[in-house]
Amino acid sequence: MIRTRFAPSPNGPLHLGHAFSAVVAHDRARKAGGEFLVRIEDIDTGRSRPYLAQQALDDLVWLGLEWQGEPVRQSARLASYGQAARQLREAGLLYPCRCTRAEIAAAATGTGPDGPVYPGTCRGRDIDPLGVAWRLDMEAARARSGPLEWLDEIAGPQVARPERFGDVVLVRRDEPASYHLAATLDDAADGITHVTRGRDLFEATHVHRLLQALLGLPVPVWHHHALLVEPDGQKLAKRRGSPSLADRRGAGEDGLALADALRDRRLPAGISFG
Repeated sequence: MIRTRFAPSPNGPLHLGHAFSAVVAHDRARKAGGEFLVRIEDIDTGRSRPYLAQQALDDLVWLGLEWQGEPVRQSARLASYGQAARQLREAGLLYPCRCTRAEIAAAATGTGPDGPVYPGTCRGRDIDPLGVAWRLDMEAARARSGPLEWLDEIAGPQVARPERFGDVVLVRRDEPASYHLAATLDDAADGITHVTRGRDLFEATHVHRLLQALLGLPVPVWHHHALLVEPDGQKLAKRRGSPSLADRRGAGEDGLALADALRDRRLPAGISFG
């Protein structure tokens, strides 16, 4: 049975791009007689707001989307993230890092999908493990994983190349897990068979496929859909002040009609697929 999910972060209101992503995930499951789940990614305690989580759920109802069960919250899964991190540390695949972003940018010798590639400054050093970030030793991880592949329903078969990211952070100083670790564990825990998300997260899948191999997790199929962009070609984003679904809802707009328009690829003036 196909199972998809929509996983908003309650650090800002949902906008039209989120609505499209939710509709894609919802319809992908429903057309196959499967299940659609909702997960609230709320472990960023400095930015997450409970009222925004409820607002997001209200937006989904307004769009006419229905999901199975109660929405899962990442904040209820901290123990699973800690357990996975311990497993990787005991396998010798994580090491502590105290480097700042400025230090990394100054020392980096290349750029990867996430920005400057970490130069390995703290790898092999004796560092107090309190208050540090934990990085994946990519060379050791790749030696253990061997060749890896994954499938995207749109782009087709892919060969995983996570080494382009360098030694990624899996446990942050101020959060129990990075997006890479938390999303990978959550999709496995929720039994997600088809990960539907925006094309901007396509590259992250290379790291997620590696983590699945290292942690013995099931491998789903991915579906990276097109993004909605503004006239300047930039994707819709909370930080850019893109109109929120809550504002549209409050103004009396018909959510069901909006969802149908997105299904038909009919977009408001000035918005296009990128």
